[in-house]
Amino acid sequence: MKLASLSHGREGRLVVVSADLTRATDAFPVVATLQAALDDWERLAPRLADLAEGLEHGSVPSFRFHEHDCAAPLPRAFQWLDGSAYVNHVELARKARGAAMPENFWTDPLMYQGGSDAPLAPRAPIHARSEEDGIDFEAEIAVITGDVPMGATREQALAAIRLVMLANDVSLRNRIPSELAKGFGFIQSKPSTSFSPVAVTPGALGSAWRDGKLHRPLLAQLNGAPFGRPDAGTDMTFDFGTLIAHAAATRRLSAGTIIGSGTVSNRDADGGPGKPVAEGGVGYACIAEQRMVETLRQGEPKTSFLRFGDTVRIEMKDADGHSIFGAIEQEVLPHD
Repeated sequence: MKLASLSHGREGRLVVVSADLTRATDAFPVVATLQAALDDWERLAPRLADLAEGLEHGSVPSFRFHEHDCAAPLPRAFQWLDGSAYVNHVELARKARGAAMPENFWTDPLMYQGGSDAPLAPRAPIHARSEEDGIDFEAEIAVITGDVPMGATREQALAAIRLVMLANDVSLRNRIPSELAKGFGFIQSKPSTSFSPVAVTPGALGSAWRDGKLHRPLLAQLNGAPFGRPDAGTDMTFDFGTLIAHAAATRRLSAGTIIGSGTVSNRDADGGPGKPVAEGGVGYACIAEQRMVETLRQGEPKTSFLRFGDTVRIEMKDADGHSIFGAIEQEVLPHD
């Protein structure tokens, strides 16, 4: 089952979307918003699934689905927690600045709490105050949970996953060092995150979803050129069950919590840092990682962060080349 929220007020208008992303039907005969569906998932999900089946068979009213009409699947979420499941990404960052890698980074996930009240729509511009802030994209996988009890096991956490989607966790890289130096986390360096037009139930992902991971390449383009295609199921140190259980260790999570994977990152086949797409590698899911590799290989970064007028596109396709979640496609623009 595939769900989307069309732009409508603060909570959006929930629609069920066809598997090929071409048609949609209103969900209001069942429930008006995605958050309301998540609050009563056990009762309402089967009814939404019936709508999805009717949509595929042409037995319910439908209309043309346009990704540009979408808000984020959850236009405002109760909680957005972003992990760092791909420890390769963290290790590269530390190597590039000559810092040692603490052993517990391989056993205890990193995670921060971001702003969830105003996520960006998948085609909304990324507004920034200055290019000097080091504007970067971060292509990620994210899941939306139901209620998760405090102290949940990994298995309980996996069972609480309701939907899967893509994310662009926008970062202002040049603001991060001073914020982290205060020892109190990100605020100014993490503006609004954007999410894919469509959120998909794990069962609809077929064999690509297994072991709490999504096993497909995540495609990132910068100004129309391939930038990265790392596989989201490869080199993921912490699966989503582990990430959710980590978040719920000392508090319960409410239905509608979004958990991010962190930047998808793959090692090269020889075990070293990944190579750029132009050199036959899988590339990177953020500019910072390419700059890290350039620093390790050439002594200094060569690639600039995002400039005003640049466009980022993030998408995932199935084995037949069809888009699974629709695309995040955003232009970087100056803040008025």
